[in-house]
Amino acid sequence: MKQKKMLALTPSQLEQLYRYELPELVDIAAQSDHVEAFKTSLLEYITKHPEVESEAGKQIRLLIEFDGQEVHELSTGELLSLSTLSMLYSFLSKEWEEEIETDLFIDLFQQFKRLQQPISDLPSTEKIKSLTERWPTGLDEEVQHIHTKNKERILHALVQKIEHRKSTASRFRFEEGISYAEKYSLVSEWWNDFRFQLAMAIKSPTELNRFLGNSLSAETMYLLSKARKKGMPFFATPYYLSLLNCSGKGYDDVAVRSYILYSPQLVETYGQIHAWEQEDKVEEGKPNAAGWLLPDGHNIHRRYPEVAILIPDTMGRACGGLCASCQRMYDFQSKRLNFEFDTLHPKETWDKKLRRLMEYFEEDAQLRDILITGGDALMSQNKTLNNILKAIYRMASRKRKANMERPEGEKYAELQRIRLGSRLPAYLPMRINDELVEILRNFKEKASAIGIRQFIIQTHFQTPLEVTPEAAEGIRKLLAAGWLIDNQLVFNVASSRRGHTTRLRQILNQLGVVCYYTFSVKGFEENNAVFAPNSRSVQEQQEEKRLGELSKEEAHKLAMLLEESSDPAASIRHFLKTNNLPFLATDRNVLNLPAIGKSMTFNMVGITPDGKRILCFDHDGTRRHSPIIDQLGQVYIVESKSIASYLRQLQTLGEDVEEYATIWNYTKGTTESRFSLYEYPDFPFQITEKMTNLEIAG
Repeated sequence: MKQKKMLALTPSQLEQLYRYELPELVDIAAQSDHVEAFKTSLLEYITKHPEVESEAGKQIRLLIEFDGQEVHELSTGELLSLSTLSMLYSFLSKEWEEEIETDLFIDLFQQFKRLQQPISDLPSTEKIKSLTERWPTGLDEEVQHIHTKNKERILHALVQKIEHRKSTASRFRFEEGISYAEKYSLVSEWWNDFRFQLAMAIKSPTELNRFLGNSLSAETMYLLSKARKKGMPFFATPYYLSLLNCSGKGYDDVAVRSYILYSPQLVETYGQIHAWEQEDKVEEGKPNAAGWLLPDGHNIHRRYPEVAILIPDTMGRACGGLCASCQRMYDFQSKRLNFEFDTLHPKETWDKKLRRLMEYFEEDAQLRDILITGGDALMSQNKTLNNILKAIYRMASRKRKANMERPEGEKYAELQRIRLGSRLPAYLPMRINDELVEILRNFKEKASAIGIRQFIIQTHFQTPLEVTPEAAEGIRKLLAAGWLIDNQLVFNVASSRRGHTTRLRQILNQLGVVCYYTFSVKGFEENNAVFAPNSRSVQEQQEEKRLGELSKEEAHKLAMLLEESSDPAASIRHFLKTNNLPFLATDRNVLNLPAIGKSMTFNMVGITPDGKRILCFDHDGTRRHSPIIDQLGQVYIVESKSIASYLRQLQTLGEDVEEYATIWNYTKGTTESRFSLYEYPDFPFQITEKMTNLEIAG
């Protein structure tokens, strides 16, 4: 049966489908006096089939094994009773009410059909290429034409905005008596100044609608107004708004639009949002969930032994826009992150605090990687960012010098990698000015001399439409400073459409950007609208990303090439051509667990009454964790929506759901190995096995 038709079945129609397509299963239920007899007969049934050792047989065995068990669902902290096959027994025994959800039984139907069907063939290379090529980029001529029209409309709106501003303190103001043409010319010139973009950012629904040509629906305006009344921040630069397509014709802009327009679920839950990652909850003087002791405040986040995140008390606590699926939405909710720039300028105490934070890195035995983020690292002013980099340089120098006094086997890990986390190459590429490039170039030159080997801008392009000529120029400048650029994608509904992620990898690779992570959206209710199930992530990994797979030898060769190349873009293009690859599959598809770290190693152990899959995750076995990992065990998570609900959502976006028919088969995942470039280099000495700043009970 076609996917589209199945998704629309009523419970009665679905029951008839079981009787027609799975008569043996229906007979087993009819001949069983109770659910335990049903499960026992099911075990006997799959044992008689040669497919018993197939993935389908193993999956049904898992559902039988977990039926009747209670597990601790970690994201909510609640106990969850699993009754997947018990509900199936009731359904097949006609012990159900007409109002029941069908999504559970659609998923189970697919699982039992797998016992009868051979393994589906993977889509052909030609098919994946055609699905990839349907997505335009911001470098396409037709897209640029729409962007130009959008920019013209927004420039006129900006003239009016400046004319009606009451404050005269801004540098972006009009002198008395100048003509409209002169005003328009000035605004056109200011457009390329990132400070102008931030000063003119849109902060209200009414203004947003005006800048988008009054194209927003009454429903959207009501929702955004409700969000504003609840205190939700709203912030979008004129440049980023110019990427939206308000014409009703031309390119599909859903992937861009879903980043600045809030969903009803997000608005409804704002105020009750809490941290997904347990280790981000910090109490002064106590270790976090990973066992790490941290300085007071909210400046350092840590999960792993080797790396910690630094969030400065600067403008870096803000962003170039608020992403609707932001993982730190709870920090905006608590006002720790915000867009009130006047309150975010570094305080006089920041330099003193920064020295103390650097002491944490300096005195830790295992830390070798620092990720400056926020907010957004590049939102800090150049002078402030330069001071932070200088503090890191001094810390790394002191740590290296102290190591000279330590014997072999007791030396501390020295700083090897520094990363700046920023979405500004996509949100505000004009931020990448010559002064910033010079700061980055000078820092790399100095830091390389004391053993720091990797300098990375960790950015976030969500869609090929964000890769505009302005973004491409920003990427070129950052690469020219000698820093590598890698990309993290949030795999939301819009970006999860067939071929969309492969197209993004393709266009970024051509510009010299390598991909790092493809993140599943975290599954709390506020992100329900944008959540794509982990089965779709695994499907993308197995069926689409495989076109860019590298052998171990190729991956090692590419990593060495990127570390040594003075022109990463040219090197990547040459590598792709030489190896006949459409893109580089260097990213890992993962979920940030509510426990410790990232993983895509899971099994489906149940399904809720409304069809949401219950997944049992193991931790990533490819990297080192805090020793607390030995106490944690497996992690159980209920996904935010059912597979059927996700497919219906794709239908509303115009997708042919037949293209996703194999999604039901992906009931397990395995975390991929890290690309060679992201492995830490070996030290020329033996470091201590001791872990400092760690406190684990027992």
